[in-house]
Amino acid sequence: MLEDEIQQARFDDEFLKVIVNILVTADRISGSTNGVLKPFGLSKEQFNVMRILRGQYPKPSTLQLISERMISQSSNATRLVEKLRAKGLVVRNQCESNRRKVDITITEKGLKLLEKLDPQVKAAGEKMRRITDDEAQVLNEILDKMRG
Repeated sequence: MLEDEIQQARFDDEFLKVIVNILVTADRISGSTNGVLKPFGLSKEQFNVMRILRGQYPKPSTLQLISERMISQSSNATRLVEKLRAKGLVVRNQCESNRRKVDITITEKGLKLLEKLDPQVKAAGEKMRRITDDEAQVLNEILDKMRG
């Protein structure tokens, strides 16, 4: 129970408890994901960028598209892409039709790394699975509703 986990006797109202519960749960999920990514020298934000690029592959992406699709809107997409480029996981090319625009594409090395990581990330998530598919669907609907 949340109250026991964070050693808080009670909450002023149920909605506040929901917010704290989401934050605590997100932290647990984040820690689990970080544990999988760390041996590969990746942050969860870099992993997010790679998954966005894989979703666009073979079409290139722009920094704006990546920024719009990031889970954490406060992430610095330029810095993340540069770190991935230095590792050979993505390439940056100047757009031929608009020289001010930079096209970003995941490399074969990046695709292979994601292929290796996918089952490990899924397995880490499955360790936390305590709800049915129907409950997950209801929870997704509630969370979508909370975000407006």
